[in-house]
Amino acid sequence: MEAHHEKVFRYKLDFYYVSALIYLLTLVAYGGIRGSFVEKEFRYVMNDPILYIIIFFVLMSIGSLILNYIRNRRVVVAENSITFKNRFHERVLHTKEIEWMHIGRERFVQTSGRFQVVLIKLKGRRRTIRIRIGRYEKEKELIHEMERIAQHVPKRKRPRWSKPRFTDR
Repeated sequence: MEAHHEKVFRYKLDFYYVSALIYLLTLVAYGGIRGSFVEKEFRYVMNDPILYIIIFFVLMSIGSLILNYIRNRRVVVAENSITFKNRFHERVLHTKEIEWMHIGRERFVQTSGRFQVVLIKLKGRRRTIRIRIGRYEKEKELIHEMERIAQHVPKRKRPRWSKPRFTDR
């Protein structure tokens, strides 16, 4: 593995930041409106079950943000391998282990862009590995690196009964 062509793509945490912020703002707004306008005293707000539900969502979103920050997930693409790393584990896929590779769209996901997902089928493994491109930083560069590796491995064979779709061209 040559280190000079190794590129690191970090997992985006934007979604977790935004969801934690939205739930926190909802908590502040609900507590402020309920405590000042409806009850006229803030101490009665703590008996409200809706407030407990909002607090639960705030804690869960902050917990998932902290967990994903600690995991520090990333994909490292080298000359002839793809490495999935996090703080606790590392998995290396060499190009000789790959049975086929497909770069395309997910069927039931409605997001923009032609390239959304990379499917990798390993020899001797039943399930495919799915890399969702939009979840990593530097999406265009990640697609470029995946296309470079895909040139060295076989393409997915289409079933006879399935015609090529517009996005597969």
